[in-house]
Amino acid sequence: MNFGHEDLDVWSKAVDFAVAVIDAVEESSTDRRHYRLHEQIEASCTSVAMKIAEGKGRFSRKEFVQFLYISRGSLYETMTLLEIFRRKGWISDEQYFRLAREGKEIVSMIIGLAKAIRSS
Repeated sequence: MNFGHEDLDVWSKAVDFAVAVIDAVEESSTDRRHYRLHEQIEASCTSVAMKIAEGKGRFSRKEFVQFLYISRGSLYETMTLLEIFRRKGWISDEQYFRLAREGKEIVSMIIGLAKAIRSS
């Protein structure tokens, strides 16, 4: 037996995305003077999958959709932080654009899932 969110492709992709972001940040070329930014990006990237899971565990479709929107917001926050890391030279352009492609795919999946839930 597994939890319902584990059957969602978007949740699985969001977990993979979080791992990739954390890996990129761990390899970043910044010192730890900016530890707050590191903590924030780790929190926002993991929040994407966590909010999908939390929403799936709620009792109504309306709540699930609301958590999907929160998840999307966490993804936008993560992308903003990645852009800051890129502009500071802490991650490479290649890392940023690879993560941005993954992020865009996840956003599309979140939107598609929310639409499907609302229309059912």
